[in-house]
Amino acid sequence: MLSSVLDQAVDAIALVDEGGYFIEVNTAACKLLGLTPKTASTHTLSNFTGVPFDPKPQKPGDQDDNQLPQECLLSSANGVRRYVEYTLTPNVHPNRHLLILRDVTARKEQTNHALRQERQRVELFSDVTLKIRQSLHIREILQTTVTEVQRILQADRVLIYQVLPDGTGKPISEAVLPDYPQIVGMEFPEEVFPEDYQALYARGRVRAIADVHDPAAGLAACLVDFVNQFGVKAKLIVPILQTLDSSLQQPSKAQNQIWGLLIAHQCNSPRQWTDFELELMQQLADQISIALAQAQLLSQLEDRVEARTAELQQANRSLHQEIDDRIQAEAALRRSHEQMHELISLVSHELRTPLTSLHSALRILTTGQLGSLTSDGQQMLAMADDITGRLIRLVNRVLDLQRIESGNITMEKETCDAAHLVTQAVEAMQLMAKQHNIRLVTRLSPIQIWADPDYILQALTNLLSNAIKFSPPGETVYLTVEQLDAEVRFQVCDQGQGIPAHKLESIFERFQQVDSSDSRRKGGTGLGLTICRRIIEQHGGRIWAESTPGKGSTFWFTLPALRP
Repeated sequence: MLSSVLDQAVDAIALVDEGGYFIEVNTAACKLLGLTPKTASTHTLSNFTGVPFDPKPQKPGDQDDNQLPQECLLSSANGVRRYVEYTLTPNVHPNRHLLILRDVTARKEQTNHALRQERQRVELFSDVTLKIRQSLHIREILQTTVTEVQRILQADRVLIYQVLPDGTGKPISEAVLPDYPQIVGMEFPEEVFPEDYQALYARGRVRAIADVHDPAAGLAACLVDFVNQFGVKAKLIVPILQTLDSSLQQPSKAQNQIWGLLIAHQCNSPRQWTDFELELMQQLADQISIALAQAQLLSQLEDRVEARTAELQQANRSLHQEIDDRIQAEAALRRSHEQMHELISLVSHELRTPLTSLHSALRILTTGQLGSLTSDGQQMLAMADDITGRLIRLVNRVLDLQRIESGNITMEKETCDAAHLVTQAVEAMQLMAKQHNIRLVTRLSPIQIWADPDYILQALTNLLSNAIKFSPPGETVYLTVEQLDAEVRFQVCDQGQGIPAHKLESIFERFQQVDSSDSRRKGGTGLGLTICRRIIEQHGGRIWAESTPGKGSTFWFTLPALRP
């Protein structure tokens, strides 16, 4: 059905049926699909594209869409993969559809190449920009720029030429291959970079010269002779602009001025510079312009800092002696504090043995085994027994605190059941609670903690002792344990007189009590809560109190939960 004229067509043309099977194909189609006219009828278009064939419009009005070119990847019978653009004209004859395919592989690859090149340009630019911005020093920034541009462009030489205020100039940064002479350090006469050239570059002029000896390049003979000294055969020049400070002039006269040039040289042969290379150089020149502005701001900031530092140094000279005196006073206070401690410990050790013996003797006297005393004597004996007992407790507490704070003890931590420790503390304090007519109530759950059981038991009994002593007879003290995320929280709640808000923190310091007279009457030492805090902190926990005066207090402390 296809005429011989169609066989001469460049595009692949085929006639397919409703199922997409080829009925007739021209020569170009056979070549594209890797088929012969005889074998074509056994194949469908889907065999080569993997896309289901459907010549029918999806909805009314879509008829023309089939005639719009579409793209797909086509794999021929001989395994060659090509990108093709195709159009389908349905029902050129009843149940016959015209298919035109055009090989667009070259165009697709060209597009992909352009995209890859653009991505490479972006990546290279980002990489160089990052390296530039890692420094605030303009010299480092300029040297990094020429080094990276020379590496990326594979140029023989890359340099930055600074234009000086008097119209002369000099190269200040350079990256050059060992085979070619260095330019940095040379000074150039004024006529090498005249004012009319400066004005052109200040307006953004860019020059890409593929061959300096080509008359079409338009270089003056003197300039060609000059670059010949350095073996330059091709060069790419991009201006580095600097915006004048508009605050120093009228707004209408604010403008860019030429600061310098970013130049790439090719010395081994002429070179056709690409748009990619030109754009990269322009963007990096813009980055240098930004760096110059930042360096200018940094310089101004450093000047201000230097001036302010001088002022502060002048003001601080009068404070040096005061600071030295304060340091010496603090050192003396620290030494005194340390001496007061190694002393408290010594006195406490020396007092504990005789106090213990005295207390034992007094207890024996109260039994009447050594004879009876008068009523006044019994009263004096009871008073002495009470005082010695309080002194022994104070000495023991001081020694406990000194050992904990000095670090001379090691917490022997192990897996413990928090509920079991609370139960032990309640049992230990049950007699004292009965003597004060206080009921102890617990709400417990078996929770595993990592702790030294003896020291946690000591903290619990200290808190229970306080709660019992400061609760009116007939009241209840509550103890609970619960787990909150990674913490286990202990709570001791009494119904006593409460604690003023301004005392809630200070009661954990040494010898701090809510009411000294009341505490002495109840046998308090002012060290129990300090010891509790040190024990809890040694376990990585925290302790605090909440209280409503007249309605009681609640003491909380937390310990890290033992993870499964």
